Amino acid sequence: MAEQIPLELGTEPVGKLLKKYAFPAIIAMTASSLYNMVDSIFIGQGCGPMAISGLALTFPLMNLSAAFGTLVGVGGATLISVLLGQKNYDTAKKVLGNVFLLNILIGLVFATVSLTFLNPILTFFGASEATLPYARSYMIPILLGNIITHLYFGLNSIVRVEGYPQKAMLATILTVTLNTALDPIFIFVLKMGIQGAAIATVISQCVALIWIMRIICDKNEFLHLDWSKLKIDWAIAGRSISIGLAPFLMNAASCFIVIFVNNQLKRYGGDLAIGAFGIVNRIVFLFLMIVMGFNQGMQPIAGYNYGAKLYDRSISVLHLTMKCACAVTTACFLVGMLFPQAAVSLFTRDSELIGIASHGFRLNVLLFPIVGRQMVISNFFQSLGMARKAIFLSLTRQLLFLLPALILFPLFLGTDGVWYSFPFSDLLSIIVAEIMLVRLRKQFRNNAIEPETVEQP
Repeated sequence: MAEQIPLELGTEPVGKLLKKYAFPAIIAMTASSLYNMVDSIFIGQGCGPMAISGLALTFPLMNLSAAFGTLVGVGGATLISVLLGQKNYDTAKKVLGNVFLLNILIGLVFATVSLTFLNPILTFFGASEATLPYARSYMIPILLGNIITHLYFGLNSIVRVEGYPQKAMLATILTVTLNTALDPIFIFVLKMGIQGAAIATVISQCVALIWIMRIICDKNEFLHLDWSKLKIDWAIAGRSISIGLAPFLMNAASCFIVIFVNNQLKRYGGDLAIGAFGIVNRIVFLFLMIVMGFNQGMQPIAGYNYGAKLYDRSISVLHLTMKCACAVTTACFLVGMLFPQAAVSLFTRDSELIGIASHGFRLNVLLFPIVGRQMVISNFFQSLGMARKAIFLSLTRQLLFLLPALILFPLFLGTDGVWYSFPFSDLLSIIVAEIMLVRLRKQFRNNAIEPETVEQP
């Protein structure tokens, strides 16, 4: 029965499939975003505005850690979805083993290097004498639990594309629920401050990982971890990593951009401006995570049908996903235009910080109604295993468009120049994405494209 689960991806109506796969992913991603927001809210309300600024300084390092996690997890999950479409089940099981081992290896190396040079890293990210202690206190427990984080996110992606989006969703909900319950205990009752929030995060992810491991190790499941064959196959690992390179570079570029944003805000606006960006980032991230949920729902459908050469079905799910994503990002635009102060006030009672963050929120989301479309197109290329195109789309927005704007605009507009840089890059990146999508659809119509395969080692 379990072996029949992937077959529905090529036969059921795409709308029904997207609902089945996207809704659990949306709930999971929304819960994941709320999980990050809960930390920020408790830290902001319990530890003060400088703690919020210190937390904002950790975003680049957190993003970089996530980048290495997606390098393996998302790449492996995408490859598995294509392999299932090609009926290459044996290689799909080998990919799972590679994802498990590589997450442990990369997580260990990243944590070791980061802990060794933590102070210089945070200072480079824009930390001052006032904010460094907060950022350091938060990152030490997070880095000590880095392997747990990598395994949790990587294996959860595998469970989703295997055909069990509900189980992946439940794992995320479990993490959020525990974190929400533990945060006030560690921060207020045990009086551990910002460090307590980090400890609560690691404990929550550890419990969720145990849940995921029970699924992955169940021999009755279609795709399970075979301990007797657990070894790194570098040919498969290389293919997984090449696909995962797109989200990796996107997250790595995002890390670099946030570092640059923090330093520009510190130069033109001070520590509170960095805290304001951290608050806006959390709010915007909530909506973007919903879009990412739709993308995760689209991924196995698009990948499977591409592998099976059912190109019309891949295009159909793309268009449906874009409509849903644009509705979400438009909602974010409306919140930013109409209710910025109410949203920002959840994180802090400091009136000056509320004013800075509310103003920045409005400027940041000026072109958000079109952002959803660009995100889906970029993820579509990734879902098909077209690593180079996905990488190109990821990097053009971050480095080709956003970075120059962040350099030039503040020279004339000060702090506002930093905020205006985001809608400027959104506009240019959607133009590039649309051009690439038109070319891909032409290739589909002419049957001038062939899905890549993974050879048996």
